[in-house]
Amino acid sequence: MNKIAGLFVVISSIMAAQQHMSLLDCENAFQKNNLQLLAQQYNINFADADILQAKIWELPQLSGYVNAYNPEDRRAFDAGRAKGVEVSQLIYMGGKKKNEIAFAKSNKELARLQFSQLLVELRTQLHTNYYNLYYEKLKLENTNKQLGYMNDLLKAYKVQSAKGNVSLKDEVRLQSIVIQLNNDKVGINKNILEFEQNLKVLTGITESIEPDISDLDVKNILASQPFGEEDDLKKKALENNADYLFNLKLIDNSKLYAQWQKSLNVPDLNLGAGYDQNSGTFKNEVNLMVGIPLPLWKSNKGNVEKANYAIQQYQKNADFQKLNLETKVQSAFQIWKNQYDQLAEIKSTDLDNLDLVYNGMLKNFRNGNVSLIEFTDFMESYRQTALQIYDMKNDLIQSAEQLSQLVQTKIFY
Repeated sequence: MNKIAGLFVVISSIMAAQQHMSLLDCENAFQKNNLQLLAQQYNINFADADILQAKIWELPQLSGYVNAYNPEDRRAFDAGRAKGVEVSQLIYMGGKKKNEIAFAKSNKELARLQFSQLLVELRTQLHTNYYNLYYEKLKLENTNKQLGYMNDLLKAYKVQSAKGNVSLKDEVRLQSIVIQLNNDKVGINKNILEFEQNLKVLTGITESIEPDISDLDVKNILASQPFGEEDDLKKKALENNADYLFNLKLIDNSKLYAQWQKSLNVPDLNLGAGYDQNSGTFKNEVNLMVGIPLPLWKSNKGNVEKANYAIQQYQKNADFQKLNLETKVQSAFQIWKNQYDQLAEIKSTDLDNLDLVYNGMLKNFRNGNVSLIEFTDFMESYRQTALQIYDMKNDLIQSAEQLSQLVQTKIFY
């Protein structure tokens, strides 16, 4: 009884350590808990701080003087008869502040696009790992079903082989299938652990996630087709892909930077007022002071040239990204279409027939109507086919996810 109670405790702890979650549940946890996403968000806050800093002017300068030594009366620090004070403020000319603020605001837009791109990439990883885990679980269930029967059969054959009723060759033939099934199981379990780990990192959930998705939902996902053809998807990708929009924004950003650097060549005005008690032309005089550097050369010429080169560089990069994005969409669409057509050739009746034949072979083998060689050949073929069908379905969903990542808008019915 104690052993049975302990077994229930173990099973209960395993069940408690798992969470049945839909893909929407995972997305909600992902947006709430993902540390990469939360860290990236601070870049937008940094950009806000840069905008705030760009709006701040230089502090006014206050200076003054008092007499150190009066040679006429031979008095030190004759502050009562000789002192003065000046206040000055640097006045930005040439639109420097306006250009600096515009550049800082452009940087914030870049930060937002970077955040959007990271969001899309991580969400795609979430979907990819979710569906990978779902199909690996189905593989494991199917493999365990085959292993259960084949292990019982192998045990029976070992007993009969020891008695000399069946040949050792037949036992070895069954053993090879069991070994292969166990090898499949090891690989599947390894994949499951990897996908579970990835989902934990992405969602911030420490428990193992059990995909909660109905067969009807999966069927609808597999049957989904894109809105429009290849050219329509390319157009949507150019309109919505955050990575491409980021490269376009870099061109505008570099133009604003160049404009800001150009304005730095305009001399600034230093404007001030001063009071002098006794050392000026008049007593207790108040003076207006104006200071400006002599524009004998362009002091920021090198930075302006570098900024202009950056515009050309970002333009070339954007042209490359456009071509790269269009070719990726084209390739992703063709991959999806090929996989969709391939899976469409396998009718639901064919899958039903596969299971029907599998159950029929088990029954006929038990009744002695099928030889061991025929049975083992079928089991090997069934094992490979079952895994391939799961992979085909998963590959179709994964290719749709890759296409959606590139287009970055709703494209499937």
